[in-house]
Formats: sequence, structure tokens, C-alpha cells
Amino acid sequence: MTDRTELIHVGFDNSLALNRVIAVASPTSAPAKRMVHRAKQQERVVDLTSGRRTKAVVVLENDWVALIAITPETFTGRIASGRHPSDQLST
Repeated sequence: MTDRTELIHVGFDNSLALNRVIAVASPTSAPAKRMVHRAKQQERVVDLTSGRRTKAVVVLENDWVALIAITPETFTGRIASGRHPSDQLST
């Protein structure tokens, strides 16, 4: 069985591997700020903002953090629109 990597466009010709994403958070919360600070110290940050303002912090596997210039709502909307409705969990 082959592991297929699904990429999600996060703006400015940048994409993230969806199977590596653990969580998406607002960059304004204190815990997210601490996480980004710690990740920068450990050189585990991927900045995909292309110089724009960070609008979302994406927590990745293995303690990596990605900074993106689209909102968490836009990011999750792109994930949802890329999937068939029957693949989504019902609430």
C-alpha cells in the first residue's frame, strides 16, 4: 500500500502536506506565541508567509511549526472543499 501525500495550498505558491498537520491555531494566543518562539529557538519553523503577516500557526509532526499567511478558517475551508462530503465526519 502506498502512502499518498495530499498537499494543501497555503498561499503564495506554498503548500503543506496535509498528512503531517496536527493542529491549526491563531498566532495571537499566548500558547501559540510560546510555541513559535520555542520552535524558532530549535530551528523547527517553516515560514510560508512570503513576508506577509502570519495569520495562522500550523503544528506539524515532530515538533515542527509552519507559519502561514491565511486564516485558520480559510485553511480548514480549503481542506473541506478538497474532500468529498462523504469523507467528512458528521457533527
